[in-house]
Amino acid sequence: MVDLVRVEYAQTGKSSSLNPMGMREMQARAYEARYAQYLLLKAPPASGKSRALMFLGLDKLKNQGIKKVIVSVPETSIGSSFKDVKLTNDGFFSDWHVEDRNNLCVGGESGKVNAFIAFLRHPTDEILVCTHATLRFAYEKLTPSDFNDTLVAIDEFHHVSAGEESKLGQLIDGLIKGSNAHIVAMTGSYFRGDAVPILLPEDEALFKQVTYSYYEQLNGYQYLKSLGIGYHFYKGRYLEALHEVLDPNKKTIIHIPNVNAIESTKDKYREVDDILGVIGTDPVKNSQTGIITITAPNGKILKVADLVDDNEMRPEVQKYLRGVESADDIDIIIALGMAKEGFDWPWCEHVLTIGYRSSMTEIVQIIGRATRDCKGKSHAQFTNLIAQPDAEDGDVKVSVNNMLKAITVSLLMENVLAPNINFRPRSRLLPDEQLPPGTVIIEDVTAPVSDSVLQALDNLDNIRAALIQKPEVAAAAVVQTPPEVINEYELPKIIETMYPDLTPAEVNTVKEAILTQMVVQNGGGLFEGGDLPPGAEIFVPPGTKTHTGDPVDVNSLPKAGQQFVKMGNKFINIEHLNIDLIGQVNPFQGAYEILSKAFTAEMLKSIQEVVVGMRATVTDEEAVIFWPKIEEFFREHGKEPSITSSNLLEKRYAEVLAFMRRKKQEGMSKNGD
Repeated sequence: MVDLVRVEYAQTGKSSSLNPMGMREMQARAYEARYAQYLLLKAPPASGKSRALMFLGLDKLKNQGIKKVIVSVPETSIGSSFKDVKLTNDGFFSDWHVEDRNNLCVGGESGKVNAFIAFLRHPTDEILVCTHATLRFAYEKLTPSDFNDTLVAIDEFHHVSAGEESKLGQLIDGLIKGSNAHIVAMTGSYFRGDAVPILLPEDEALFKQVTYSYYEQLNGYQYLKSLGIGYHFYKGRYLEALHEVLDPNKKTIIHIPNVNAIESTKDKYREVDDILGVIGTDPVKNSQTGIITITAPNGKILKVADLVDDNEMRPEVQKYLRGVESADDIDIIIALGMAKEGFDWPWCEHVLTIGYRSSMTEIVQIIGRATRDCKGKSHAQFTNLIAQPDAEDGDVKVSVNNMLKAITVSLLMENVLAPNINFRPRSRLLPDEQLPPGTVIIEDVTAPVSDSVLQALDNLDNIRAALIQKPEVAAAAVVQTPPEVINEYELPKIIETMYPDLTPAEVNTVKEAILTQMVVQNGGGLFEGGDLPPGAEIFVPPGTKTHTGDPVDVNSLPKAGQQFVKMGNKFINIEHLNIDLIGQVNPFQGAYEILSKAFTAEMLKSIQEVVVGMRATVTDEEAVIFWPKIEEFFREHGKEPSITSSNLLEKRYAEVLAFMRRKKQEGMSKNGD
């Protein structure tokens, strides 16, 4: 198996310890923003978002004039996250309590809309929990002003979109424009996996954003030390390769492919039977709970939950899983569409996903099932078992495209899991302000940055997610595309689309910040001068001067407090890191090198050829970027690049050259007319 990403954490215990009010680190950060009318909370699975909302909702009820709190979740099973809690036991000033009649996540659908409306009109009822669907249907029978003096909280906010077809998105827009309602939006992944934004830019600008990163969450755990994201490529049927990646001794959730996926056998029940055969022998199903006991090859009796079978026993299996209280209660869960978002099994240490998943949000949610901190669990693993693209297969293009999606997920998660790099304009710093580690100063005293730039700098993760999801960018991890194509063309287009009010100079500022962030994170973060490895090679770009205008002494020793970035095997002072140097770095080189080891040279070449064929079109902007490279190629080799070359980069040069000649001929033809 190939781990494209493996991250080690410091086990500080910081993210799980409580303050005097009973709040974990993320919850306290959210509580500091409690007076915001519109609050967007971005925090990973298992960080305590449900409890954070309880603190926020109760403060708004008791101290801010809010009369009612409505909590909306995507499905009924997640409603249990908002059951009664005695918060006063840990120091908070009030407890969270939901009247049974106002818990609309239990029972059938009949009457839930009427119950919702009755809650709004009840003089003393304060808190209601319902699904997104119930909220939408009730809203259609009400007006936005009916939600005045109400906090509406949307859990798993990535289900919303700004598209015209999104009822939930229209609801949010209506509440903002037609009521004084407060809104708290919570999500573990503020991207959908498609091109549709979650909020319109003008609506998003109204939200106070609180972010708690995956890195902060995992680095502050007490027990979990590392996380791996890996891929196993198989030929033939996945059931024949399953034994290579499934360790029955690991607490595992297995997600089988959708019946419409190319990896599926089209018989989900038979697949479960075959998986049970891989796990062990002599399966016996408990007639009361639906849990299957099976004997592993080492003689251990394992307990397996089958959530694929949707017959009358599935509610009993779900009931059993909700009552799990120890590591001995369950060993393996087999699921198709369940055991993802909101599913809580702290002892899970391995999520094994079969087949590609087109949605990055789904992958983030799946990984989140294994990243809860738990005594005895030091490593969490996500494994994607995927079909190896076969050059002789008629579906090779589909396979390669799916493989690119898998790589894309890794690139995004590598960003999500890395220590965060923050950017602060010098013009906005307070006197003697103490900056947290990982802060990079933007020198803007002579031309201070605008509020729009500040907003973009606070949301670099969203821009990178949008960038990485572009097929052209994913392809760069397989075909060694010149970095300028991504850095100078694709990235500015993304920024301009997401922040249309930025001037060209401001777009460039944001672009430089993102490229710096990518270089820093790919190099392992920022290093203090006193902590550099012995014998570290200090690199000073030619012509670099100090802030006083004097040349930099190349032989000067790094001092404690100075921050360095690792690029390749060289360390560069962050103050000497110029954008020309950054722009020459291919941010996906690491992924390419790992893939080169995962495939044979012949297989990698066939994959690359398909990728080149899939992106054979050439844009005017790409031609401008490639032209100096083509000229350099001609000077070095004394010939034009060949379209039949086995070197894929040379072949791309030839495609660009042909495109430019065709454009020139078209221009001459028009002039001739």
